[in-house]
Amino acid sequence: MSEAGYHIAILGATGAVGNRILEQLEQSTIPVKSVKLLASERSVGKQLNFKGEPISVELAEPDAFEGIDIVLASAGGSVSAELAPEAVKRGAVVVDNSSYWRMDERVPLVVPEVNPEALRQHQGIIANPNCSTIQMVVALKPIQDQFGLNQVIVSTYQAASGAGQSAIDEVIAEAQAYIDGDRAIMNDDAHILPVKGDVKHYPLAFNLLAQIDVFEDEGYTHEEYKMIEETKKIMLGDPKATAIKVTATTVRVPVIIGHGESVYFEVDDKSATRESVQAAFAGADGVVLQDDPDHQSYPQPLLAEGSRDTFVGRVRRDLENEGAFHAWIVSDNLLKGAAWNTVEIAEQLVKDDLVHVPEQAIWK
Repeated sequence: MSEAGYHIAILGATGAVGNRILEQLEQSTIPVKSVKLLASERSVGKQLNFKGEPISVELAEPDAFEGIDIVLASAGGSVSAELAPEAVKRGAVVVDNSSYWRMDERVPLVVPEVNPEALRQHQGIIANPNCSTIQMVVALKPIQDQFGLNQVIVSTYQAASGAGQSAIDEVIAEAQAYIDGDRAIMNDDAHILPVKGDVKHYPLAFNLLAQIDVFEDEGYTHEEYKMIEETKKIMLGDPKATAIKVTATTVRVPVIIGHGESVYFEVDDKSATRESVQAAFAGADGVVLQDDPDHQSYPQPLLAEGSRDTFVGRVRRDLENEGAFHAWIVSDNLLKGAAWNTVEIAEQLVKDDLVHVPEQAIWK
């Protein structure tokens, strides 16, 4: 860091999340000396604004990280696999939004409201978790702290934007075809979801797809395994830990922005009540309790869009199982689920004076 601030690079700056990272950086508490925008060759020369000043996009290549203090990356797994170590070799700390580094035991997986202490172990690369995992652990952290947590069963309602801009474009085109009464075009337009690289594709408009990412062992999808293992790594420090049992069903829904989650959780403290659980949510950093059934108040994706917060409502005890509760959790998957959590990690690094690559770092 220079006396005036940090030199920051945004890798994947022209993507949907990269754009939002730039916006969140502009609003952050990080003292910024300079910003470098990096992307693939087809975006070189494009201009984006930071605090009213135009900045031209440069080619993402190893030497582009010379003199950079912090890299905020959202460029996909293969790009991060290649370039994150190169940035670290040149002295930069990388906060990566792809899935590539999340399960690497050398890389902390961090949500600042939940496990900021994990940043002290970084070796130059920090992973940003999956969007659906982030909002759930933010909400469940105060429950774990106050009542103990032994089981979580989550069903997700994930927005099209979680699959990228192409998925947003596709569902909008499908919706128009459906409205126009042309089911044939609607089905023919399906090329992205549920998984772009998979054999079959289905329309999302006016539909639900019980598949996010590819299918793996035991009939679970990769997204479901990500939620299970990431939750354990963040909350327990080990993706294979057994102190909290976690299972997930992930579903893509025809919403543009904002993931919803129906979460069943069991606590150790059997004296916990609906009111005490609501109070725990209400008092947590980054959580907004929106839970007033008498006035039909509960979290909704449309209301969460554009907010950094995670919204929790529909809190109620389970009528069959002692010490068990239900909650409905909603957050903007492109902000708290991606861009804001990435920048918030960088803020925490600055706050804790951790913007440096340790001498013993593997990639140095």
